[in-house]
Amino acid sequence: MSGIQRARPKPVNADSKFEPILYLDGVSVSFDGFKALNALSFYVEPGELRAIIGPNGAGKTTMMDVITGKTRPDQGTVLFRGDFDLTKMDEAAIANLGIGRKFQKPTVFESHTVFENLELALAGSRSARASLFFRLKKIQADRIGSVLETIALMHLRDIQAGALSHGQKQWLEIGMLLIQDPDLLLVDEPAAGMTDAETEQTAVLLKDIATNHSLVVVEHDMEFVKSLESKVTVLHEGSVLAEGSLDTVQNDERVIEVYLGR
Repeated sequence: MSGIQRARPKPVNADSKFEPILYLDGVSVSFDGFKALNALSFYVEPGELRAIIGPNGAGKTTMMDVITGKTRPDQGTVLFRGDFDLTKMDEAAIANLGIGRKFQKPTVFESHTVFENLELALAGSRSARASLFFRLKKIQADRIGSVLETIALMHLRDIQAGALSHGQKQWLEIGMLLIQDPDLLLVDEPAAGMTDAETEQTAVLLKDIATNHSLVVVEHDMEFVKSLESKVTVLHEGSVLAEGSLDTVQNDERVIEVYLGR
């Protein structure tokens, strides 16, 4: 680990309107003696689109697991909107707080239509009784329509999700997160398995979403990362190795040695 410079997040100031929406400081996680995260520290600004890159085993998935409450850190601070300590909350509470996560493999209800998938994802009670007597309100229908426009699936609203292409399923799942209006979205390798056209459209979609939400995107495709035009954080052995524009990190000798030069 010698030579690695860890990024230190700026102090959280409850009186500042520039308070980070996500703040990690000194976060460590070990599994059977293996340190998946090693004093990981970085922050994300409100409305920021951040790309996270790094070799396999760098800690990217563990980082998202910690943020969403799936994994408890051994030590460190994880704050959301300055006031909420995510290390003391479970996955459901964190999701209700306004953090949405999309995994690499899309998980949609394939036997339901695109519209029905978004309807099922609407926030609210999902008890058996509530589901039985649920009736879509106009404001909810309008919200679904808005999300359909954002994810470019309005023309496919009435077809079964199972008939969508891989890329379209990815967009639908992103829409299922958006329908709940989270403040922060964590998106894992959204361009994996997509055609060139779908990859290009996905970059446009994420940049559009970032005008109203904060996004953290984990990705391996450097061309896709370039198209996001965002700040990039490089992880290595559970810590921040480098941070800055894509051009900056691509020209960093340490990044070339441990990741890009492989």
